[in-house]
Amino acid sequence: MRALDEPQPATAPSLPPHPPLNRYYRSESERRARVGAWFDEAAVDYDWINRAMSLGSGDYYRRQALLRVGLAPGMCLLDAGAGTGAVAAAAQAIVGSGGRVVALDPSLGMLGRAAVRGVRRRVRGVAEALPFPAARFDRLSMGFALRHVADLRSTFAEYRRVLAPGGALLLLEITPPASAFGHRLLGLYLGRLVPLVARLGQSRHSASELMEYYWDTIEQCVPPEVILAALADAGFVRCERGVEMGVFSEYRAWR
Repeated sequence: MRALDEPQPATAPSLPPHPPLNRYYRSESERRARVGAWFDEAAVDYDWINRAMSLGSGDYYRRQALLRVGLAPGMCLLDAGAGTGAVAAAAQAIVGSGGRVVALDPSLGMLGRAAVRGVRRRVRGVAEALPFPAARFDRLSMGFALRHVADLRSTFAEYRRVLAPGGALLLLEITPPASAFGHRLLGLYLGRLVPLVARLGQSRHSASELMEYYWDTIEQCVPPEVILAALADAGFVRCERGVEMGVFSEYRAWR
């Protein structure tokens, strides 16, 4: 047992993906509750909004990103923050009957839509405390959900824990362009036009507000170099970032 006067190991401070957005919540517990309610209520509209937002290219892009990280037939993949299962469904088609894909998400509404999509294995849970044994998966993906975790450090530590040696992590995110014009253009599209379109759906206010929040988290997210450094600090190697179409960041890292 460690003596009382013996120096205690330092605990790294938490690293949220973006600063608090007080327009929407005042505490971490309120953030979790509100974001969870948004996703549950907007689940019925989420897929068509995202198809419109990506101009129909989302499914092809997800599949290619999974192939770029080396997903192959027979592998076992965890899709964290799976939402309605778009990435998980693409992964199922790649790994085939000899592989296994598990979709994890805190929203029962989203997992219900993933079931409708045909995602076979679904688990409710959060990225910071994965309900799986160590070294369980060959690949781990997270599609456009990193901005919704509470702490990048604990999330990445969990991701490394459940990956088998030699396994790889794929994070898909949207990063605003460096140019002021590109940033404003993306903000006009994601922050104004997409929420306006979302008001046409069944969930109306919830989906629209969620899309506004979506853009605010993108705009306020920590820069790519912070994400890469946090991956390295968690023990990942070969941490890299690719960029597709100017705004889609693909973070890849190996255990």
